[in-house]
This record gives sequence, C-alpha cells and structure tokens, in this order.
Amino acid sequence: MLLRNITLEDFGAYRGKQSLDLTTRPGKPIVLIGGLNGCGKTTLLDALQLVLYGPRARCSGRGNRPYEAYLRDCINRKADPSRGAALTLEFSITVEGKERIYKLTRNWVANGKTLHEYVNVKVDGVWDRVISEGWANHVEDLLPLEIGSLFFFDGEKIESLADPERASAVIQSAVHSLLGVNTVQQLRTDLLALQRRQKLADEEQEAIDQIRELEERHEAVQAEVERAQVQAASLRSALGTAKKNMVRADDAFARDGGELFERRKELEARRKDAAKHLTATQEALLSIAAGVLPLRLLTDQLVAVHKQAAVEQEGNEAAQILSVLVARDQELLARLETLLPKDDLGAFREHLDSDRQQREHSSKAERVLNLTPDGQTQLAGLDQVLTHEQKRADELLALAADQAATVEALDRQLAGVPDEKLIASRLEDRESARQALHRAEALLAGAVEAHSAAKSRRDALKTQLERAHDARVKSLVRAEEIERIVAYCDRQREVMDRFGDALLKRHINRLEVAVLESFSRLMRKRGLVRDLNIDTDRFRLTLVDSEGEPLDPGRLSAGERQLLAVSLLWGLARVAGNWLPSVIDTPLGRLDSRHREHLVDRYFPHASHQVLLLSTDEEIDEHLLKRLKPSIAHTYTLVHDDTTFTTSVEPGYWWTSGATHVA
Repeated sequence: MLLRNITLEDFGAYRGKQSLDLTTRPGKPIVLIGGLNGCGKTTLLDALQLVLYGPRARCSGRGNRPYEAYLRDCINRKADPSRGAALTLEFSITVEGKERIYKLTRNWVANGKTLHEYVNVKVDGVWDRVISEGWANHVEDLLPLEIGSLFFFDGEKIESLADPERASAVIQSAVHSLLGVNTVQQLRTDLLALQRRQKLADEEQEAIDQIRELEERHEAVQAEVERAQVQAASLRSALGTAKKNMVRADDAFARDGGELFERRKELEARRKDAAKHLTATQEALLSIAAGVLPLRLLTDQLVAVHKQAAVEQEGNEAAQILSVLVARDQELLARLETLLPKDDLGAFREHLDSDRQQREHSSKAERVLNLTPDGQTQLAGLDQVLTHEQKRADELLALAADQAATVEALDRQLAGVPDEKLIASRLEDRESARQALHRAEALLAGAVEAHSAAKSRRDALKTQLERAHDARVKSLVRAEEIERIVAYCDRQREVMDRFGDALLKRHINRLEVAVLESFSRLMRKRGLVRDLNIDTDRFRLTLVDSEGEPLDPGRLSAGERQLLAVSLLWGLARVAGNWLPSVIDTPLGRLDSRHREHLVDRYFPHASHQVLLLSTDEEIDEHLLKRLKPSIAHTYTLVHDDTTFTTSVEPGYWWTSGATHVA
C-alpha cells in the first residue's frame, strides 16, 4: 500500500484546501513533516485515520464525543459550516497482482442541528457507487482497522507500548490480526458453528411418524375403495335384473293392449274433435244447399231465361231509338240528295227503311221477364256465383269424407282398447318394475360416486406417501452427509488447533528475533539485552540480560523503553512483510542524542517503503535532518498563524524552507 496524496479542506486548524504529496520511491521512503507543538501534526494523523475509517477511526482528538459532534468540531472555525470540511486521500494498493489507485473523499456539512456526511470513492479515476456506499466494509478488505492502527502511531502510543503490561495486549492483537492467527481461529470458530448447525433435531422421527400415519390412512382408504367396487358390481347386476324385469313388464303390457289403453283418453279426445269437425262440415254443406246451388239442376231453364232477357233488352233499346232514327234518316237523305247520284241515293234510302223495319219488329217482341237494370246485372252474375258455390260444395264434401274416415278409424281403435280391469294388473307390474329400476339406478350411481371419491382420496394419499418417502430418503442422505460433516469438522478443528499453535509459535519466534534485532540496532548499550521472549499464553514480553536472567523492564530508562516500543512495532512490520506505510508522530521524545541518531540512521529509512514522519524542530533538528536527508522524498512544514489560529502547509523543512524536495 502506498499513500499518494492527502488533501485537507477546512479541517481542524487547516484553513482552505491544503495538500501534501506523499509519494515515495525506492531509497527515499520518508516524507518529513515538521510542525511546532499545536500546529496540526496530530490533526494530520487523525485526518488519515478519519478519512479511512470514519466513525470507527481511533482519533486522538475525539475523546468521548459523539461522532457527529466530533465532525462538527472538526470544521474549521473560520469556515462556513454549511460548506463543511473534506478529506481526500489518494493511495494505491495491489489487488490480485494489479495495482489499483483509489481516491477516497469524505466530506460533511452542518446545517443547524443536522449534519450530513458523504463518502465517494473513485477507483482508477472512475467513481464506484457500490464501493462508495459500502466503503466501511470495503476498507476492512484493504486495510483492517486493527492492522491500520498498528502503523499509525504517535508518541503516546509508543509510550504506552513501553509498558510491558500494555504492550502484551498490542502484541496479542498484532499477532492475531496482522500475522494471520485470527484467521485460523475464525476458521476454527466457523467450523464449530457449522457443526452446531448440522443437527437434524427430530426431523427423522417426524418423517417416520408421518409415513406410518399416511400408510394407515392409505390402507383404510384402499379397503374402502375395494368395498365400494364390490358394491358397485353387485348393484350393476341388480340393475341388469331390474332392466330385464322392466322389459318383460313392458312387453306384457304392450301385448295386452296396454299402449292403446294408455292412449284411450287421447283417442277419445281425438274422436270427439273429429266428430265435431265432421258436424261443422255437414252444417256448412246444408247451408250451401239452402242457397242458389240447387239452380245448378235447372241449366236449360237458365239458358232460356238468359235468351229471353236478351230479346227483351234488345226490343227496349229499339223502341227507344226508333222515333229518333226517322228524323235522322230524313235529314240525311235531304243532304245527300244533291250529293249522291239518284241510284245510290235510292239504295241508301232502302237500307235505312229496312233498318227501321227490323228495329220496329224487335220493339214489338213479347215482354215476359221485364227485368230491371239491377235484375239484368244479377242475372248476368248468377253463373259465377253458381260456379263458386259448386267448388265450395265439392271441397266440403271431400273434407266431410276424410273426417268421416277419421272418426271411423278412431272408433275402430277405441273398440280395441282393453278393459281397465284386465289391464290393471299389467299396469301395476310395470310400475313396480319401473320403481325397482329407478331404485337400482340410484343405488348404483351412489356406489359409483362413493367409489370415485374413495379412489381420489387414495390417490392423494399415495402422492403424499411418495413425497414423504422421498423426503425421508433425502433426510437419510442428509443425515449421512451431516455425520460426515461433523466428523470432518472435528478432524479439521483439531488440525486448526495444531496449525494455530504452530503458526503462533512460528510467528512469535520470528517476532522475538525481529524485535531483538531491531532493539539491538537501536540501543546504545550493547550487551544489556541478550535475548527476549514472548510467551504464547499472555503475550508478555520478557527481556533476558547478558547472564541469561530475566531483565526487569523497570531497569530500563524511559528512552530505552521507548526504543523497545519502537522495536516492537518495527519487528511486527518486518514480520508482516513491510507492506504498509508507517505514520509516526513525535518519535524522538525522551531520547538522548545517540538514540535519536540511531533512530534516524537505522530505523526511519528502513521502517517501511513509506514513512510519514511528523516531527518538531527539536526532534529532527538541523543535525539530524542532514543525516536523514538521503532518505527523504518530500518535506513539509506546518505553519500556524497565531492571529487567525489557522495552519497552512508549506514545502520544505525549517532549514530548507521553500523546497519540496530536499534530497
């Protein structure tokens, strides 16, 4: 992991936007940041932890304040709370062999009593919503808080590690979290939890009880199905007998004229209607006979009447025009006398005389009928009336013949109807057979329905039984699987126990060697401590003097205990592989000049691939700066304005002010 840049905007004493380039390179792992007391060195260390871990960050300036109150207090006093403060950290880390660059921004704004915090993460320059929303979990995958806190330390933490009792807790935490022992223990705990979740409880017995219950119910229903089937077969046979009896009763009834007996009332009604219609037809014929129709018997007389009527009508017409014709003929002859020759005029006069003579003869014919104009009209329509009445009489005669035939046929059928006393027994036999047939049909229908219902219940129980058997088979398979898992977990937990113990001893041995080597390199007094031991039960560190006896830490000076604490952190980092940056605040307090030189020469350049060193001008003074200079990548000075109580970041260290790079 490599910190690349950090930007503080209106955070604590830092006014406006203040950025520090933190990149290092091989051979120059140190970023030296100078600042007098109260200028913001610890604030910068808190900013690093706060931007990464948020409310879980172990910031020295938070104390017991709630997180929101702490954030609100971290907004620079000169800044607008509604614009808030922000921290941005750029770092790179290698994930699955590929370097990824993160840009993490945490900002917050305060509006009255409300405070809103926002976290945004860009990965390789692209904003990642999922990582931004789940950063609290994601950072644990990159740099767990327990591990990160071991590499962000200030003078107070170093001083606390100098106490053997308090150091044992740090050693235990570091060994477990940094060196992987926690992982082994977690695996062992997970295996135990897995074992406890594998109990079958009473599932097996419940499955057996369920199967037995279903089998009993299935057997009962199967017996019910068989009984219903036998009953249905018996009822089908009874129904067949009833049908045969019904057929025999119907045949006997029909043979004895039962059908005609049943139709007797119908036949009587039909005979009554037919007789009624025949009477009506006969009455209609009598009505026609009472009219003009009998005149059809006097055909010759009717012809003579028509002839006499014509003669009388012609004579009447001749008498009416005869006097008129005399005057007209005289006038015509007078006008034609000069126009026609004498012979033609004489022939014409003879014609006229002959015509008048014929008309005069007609006018003298005998009057017998003396018909009026209405009488003549009635006489002229008499033939048509007689023709119509004849046609109507013919139709009625045909209808009367049919009706008479129908009445006769019905009389014959009624004559064949048996006597009621004779057919009564047949009727009773047939009714009895019909009722027996209906009862047999109803009983059979009920039996068939009961059989079908029983079969449905049996099929449903069969399905449930099959499912129960399947479930039990799966349960048996599951039980075998659980047994294997439990046995495997037991063996694996034993392996984990042995592996955890071995891993712990191996790491403790390596840590003992690394801490002793680091302490020997930093200590001025050679031979004071020949060996050191860390017990694996209490993680207590024991120093051994040159004579092989335990060395009471109380015999060490405060500076020597501080070097021992630094050696412990250095040893942990070396055993862990030196893959994390070290941030050290105020490292040289209580050390004499020789020990400070040792720390500058032997520790800081080799503590990690990246070391952020926060120092006062008295800790890293001009003399030590020269010794440290070859390993420095960047230098900064935190300048505090006592009038505005704000801090700004300026390049260079006190004696190299203005120069970003002093190397």
